[in-house]
Amino acid sequence: MLSAQRSAVTAVLAAAALLLATGCSSDDDGDPGGDKSAESSSAETGGASPSGDGADAPPEKGSAEVTKTLATGLKSPWGLAPLPGGDLLVSSRDEGTITRVDGESGEKTQVGTVPGVAAEGEGGLMGLALSPTYASDHQVYAYFTTDSDNRIARMLYDEKKPSGQQLGAPDTVFKGIPKGVIHNGGRIAFGPDKMLYAGTGETGETDLAQDKKSLGGKILRLTPDGEPAPGNPFADSPVYSYGHRNVQGLDWDEDKRLWASEFGQDTWDELNEIKAGDNYGWPEVEGKGDGGDGFHAPVAEWKTSEASPSGVAYAKGSVWMAGLRGQRLWRIPVRGVAGEPKTEAFLTEKHGRLRTVVAAGGDKLWLVTSETDSRGTPEKGDDKILEVRVK
Repeated sequence: MLSAQRSAVTAVLAAAALLLATGCSSDDDGDPGGDKSAESSSAETGGASPSGDGADAPPEKGSAEVTKTLATGLKSPWGLAPLPGGDLLVSSRDEGTITRVDGESGEKTQVGTVPGVAAEGEGGLMGLALSPTYASDHQVYAYFTTDSDNRIARMLYDEKKPSGQQLGAPDTVFKGIPKGVIHNGGRIAFGPDKMLYAGTGETGETDLAQDKKSLGGKILRLTPDGEPAPGNPFADSPVYSYGHRNVQGLDWDEDKRLWASEFGQDTWDELNEIKAGDNYGWPEVEGKGDGGDGFHAPVAEWKTSEASPSGVAYAKGSVWMAGLRGQRLWRIPVRGVAGEPKTEAFLTEKHGRLRTVVAAGGDKLWLVTSETDSRGTPEKGDDKILEVRVK
């Protein structure tokens, strides 16, 4: 739980940051000063979320309750991928390692280190996803920053080898995504079509988002081998949608609609329903704007102080969105909802910054905190994986 000490420290840091603000976002996690986002599911399971929801609309009032602290003592956790059988793989952004967490006891075992990771600013080892044919090929995909770019590689996970030596050499399937100190994107997910989706950032160079020839500020759609996926909206291009600032959350509902979270800068963070080939407006529009100019407006928007979102997961008829600067879990009902959804916030300032949320079947989510990534105020036990029950 967020203690009085954490609240006090956060307030002091916010005031100091406000005095030092220079008028531009500093990272993808949310600038602690002013009303700016300095930025920074289970799409990562190797397919669409195992929501098991059925077709009913979500309840008018939702709820979210932490029922268990599964694991503690994680360092800069970022990506989370549930394994068959219930255990979890979690990446450390700054250390470049992947750790296996027992889904019952929370026991941690290091699987291995991803070579070539260059952890600087918001870059490092980020999203994880299991191959859609993981049962037969045991391939784990990772999105990470190198000295020259952001890229996606796959590695054989051999559980029979000794701890710390279970990852095979990375096989790079896609490279050349622009890197920066800020706005590196990082979420990857296999969709219901078994194609690989990746959220990228514009690295602080805003013009990249509108440049369809650039890989920055996009959602990419690839084959498992890293080629532009069949049916993409632009010929011979991996670009699926564009005009994004920094995408760090991807998941699908049972109707195969893709949902993505996006960091704003000065005013509005967003949840978007992603359509192939659409332009989501950055940097021309932040939030809903005036609805003109052919930009795709978000389904919901928040002040950057209340969100600065990272991961999203679909469960029980709603998208659940983790907030970094906002330190809360947002519920956005989308199943059978006409018009603008009525959003609700849960767990506000109780567990610090929230990085990743992954659906785990039925009414269960895994939620990962983010206090040890240089933006938080870590306390004993941080960072954690929490089990959350929702409706």
